Amino acid sequence: MQCTPGDLKDHLIACAQGDRVAFAALYQATSLKLFGIVLRILKDQALSEDVLQEVYVTIWRQAARYDPDRASPITWMGTIARNRAIDVLRRQKGQGMTVEIEIDTIVDPSRSASDELERSQAYQALSVCLEALDPNRAKMVRLAYLEGASRQDLADLFGQPVNTIKTWLHRSLKQLKECLGS
Repeated sequence: MQCTPGDLKDHLIACAQGDRVAFAALYQATSLKLFGIVLRILKDQALSEDVLQEVYVTIWRQAARYDPDRASPITWMGTIARNRAIDVLRRQKGQGMTVEIEIDTIVDPSRSASDELERSQAYQALSVCLEALDPNRAKMVRLAYLEGASRQDLADLFGQPVNTIKTWLHRSLKQLKECLGS
């Protein structure tokens, strides 16, 4: 479900007032992105699912504290997810219980071997096309679409206005699409 930042802001405001329908819409619109943030940090699918649940409990309880003048909704929620995942990771390391699982080893039981081969070939083609991009543009695409960085995060990192970042991402995606022959 595609939501604009304005929609997300409205959902957060409604959540602060106890609106469960708005919370469900917020979850539907953001859970994949927040799960990606948590999984990237923890590298454990089951643990990440548990942490994601805690993240949404926190979002529900803290929705009234969201300040749209300080951050976009997804940045605010992403920060909660990131901080919670880091807390869990630190606690694990403190207990000497680090779990190393590469994201590539997580298997979707609904996929067949031919699906995995096709996915692997598509990944290789994408890697080749990313290499053809300007190195900064490739880094920007990876940060935005693989690591969940917001346009504002990228603007800060690359020292450019948000609209410039949007333009660069749009052009880079167009170039990737052409390279992939889609």
